[in-house]
Amino acid sequence: MSKNIQLWLPSYLSRRPPQAVTSTHVFFCFVDHYEPLWNKASRHQGLERVEHWFENYPRMADNFRDADGRPPQHTFFYPTEEYVPEYLELLARLCGQGYGETEIHLHHDNDTAENLKATLNDFKAKLEHHGFLSNGRYGFIHGNWSLDNSRADGRWCGVNNELQVLRDTGCYADFTLPSAPSECQTRKINSIYYATDDPQLPKSHDTGVDVCVGGEASGDLMIVQGPLALNWSSRKFGLLPRIENGEVAHNAPAVADRIDNWVAQRISVVDKPDWVFVKVHTHGCQEMNLNAALGPSVTEMHQHLQDKYNDGTAFVLHYVTAREVFNLIKAAEAGQTGDPNRYRDYVLPPPPVIGAPRQGAKP
Repeated sequence: MSKNIQLWLPSYLSRRPPQAVTSTHVFFCFVDHYEPLWNKASRHQGLERVEHWFENYPRMADNFRDADGRPPQHTFFYPTEEYVPEYLELLARLCGQGYGETEIHLHHDNDTAENLKATLNDFKAKLEHHGFLSNGRYGFIHGNWSLDNSRADGRWCGVNNELQVLRDTGCYADFTLPSAPSECQTRKINSIYYATDDPQLPKSHDTGVDVCVGGEASGDLMIVQGPLALNWSSRKFGLLPRIENGEVAHNAPAVADRIDNWVAQRISVVDKPDWVFVKVHTHGCQEMNLNAALGPSVTEMHQHLQDKYNDGTAFVLHYVTAREVFNLIKAAEAGQTGDPNRYRDYVLPPPPVIGAPRQGAKP
């Protein structure tokens, strides 16, 4: 079937998002498959890309504040295979100024569990040297979408027990999904859940146990999904609906109807409908995406978020990093209530490059 829609459309058609709640806290998380050496760039071109972000992100972000007074946050998922110290030094300075955090991205092929474990542990040490990561834990995005060897042909991974390797090396959650229209897309959509690895089979995260208030961690890894839906607004032009997968790119700018669709999926911890998580993604080092991820187009996105989702009554907006998303999910699971800003550091404190935990963290 076209665009592998058969993998997830039944779940989409049968799913009933939680009812809207007033006030709804909207946690907006922008994750980046951040690849300075994309398309076989030279080391100099890669440095120019990182410098462009270092110089221009504050100029954009300083125009906006969430309900807690924080600027837009960006989570840079940096590829293990593209380690260049001076790139990470610039990102450390940018994150240290309060604009985001850095986690782990990985492209690999025909790999083994043993080599994967060594690769992740080695890169963790490098990131920690630059002041990144919290207590040896990390968030993860899989390159080419192929988490847990989920391509039918076995390319771009090779490790059927990848979820277990991620768990054993300190991964606190995976942020790869959604991956539609890729065949790596799971049946389970618009969810936050725990996946249990079958080390003999691929794509063990195809299903899982929803994170819920009063529940407990289970399985091997938390999966935090972004929105996956159909965008019906295109029908006004007599076209078929588009797949909405939360990608922000030159050919998919974050216009108002898309943002509204993201929020409407109401991705949340079960029995906590007033906390809604909106995780979208980009490939921010590709020059063709700079406007969508960093320029005037993303400015329009933040303006819509401010105008519609930060009125303090119907909606309260919070800009969050991937680590803070995990902490807020764990706080919701534990039954915490009240001002969610208190729980940004609930389980995992900020990495050294950022500073001390906020009120509400576990002692």
